[in-house]
Amino acid sequence: MKVVAFNGSPKKEGNTYNAIRMVAEELENEGIEVEIVHVGNKIIRGCLACNACAKNKNGKCIIDNDEVNEFIQKMKEADGIILGSPVHYSGIAGTMKSFLDRAFYVANDGALRHKVGASVVAVRRSGGVATFNQLNNYINYAEMLMPSTNYWNVIHGAMPGEVSKDEEGKQIMRVLGKNMAWLMKTVENGKKTIKEPERENKILTNFVR
Repeated sequence: MKVVAFNGSPKKEGNTYNAIRMVAEELENEGIEVEIVHVGNKIIRGCLACNACAKNKNGKCIIDNDEVNEFIQKMKEADGIILGSPVHYSGIAGTMKSFLDRAFYVANDGALRHKVGASVVAVRRSGGVATFNQLNNYINYAEMLMPSTNYWNVIHGAMPGEVSKDEEGKQIMRVLGKNMAWLMKTVENGKKTIKEPERENKILTNFVR
């Protein structure tokens, strides 16, 4: 089994990366491969709201001059996905947000359904839970399965590497990694004996008619 983790920080090996690595170590201990993809240093524009991906039904974003389609393919091939972001103004870092908006809209064809997904956040002081909730919106939207831990998935530190001093935060990431590995294996084994519920076509109801 494999997990792909997306590092939404502009810093390649800052606190977001370190938080992801803490989770990854537990996954790797359980024999699960982990690939960390650095998103936060890329040039990725936001969604055009053109709806071309839904019309073309080819599993790709119409914007093809960046790595988003490559990242979408990695998500489709993985058994589990980790979304990691620092906190910018009490929210997801801008480049990561642009990537997630496009990737999850394209993949709303059921490609990520019942994969295991988790979010992790690195923050200096405040806004961590708000950012964590925003990341989870993507996971819920895609009908993914979310492992829990013993607190919100937020770890604290300012300078790169300072999260290693947050003992509670480190435990949160360890427990998350263990629970994610267990859930992934449970899902894999469950598919052999329990039939998945059929996917329903999305019903859209506008409030203004």
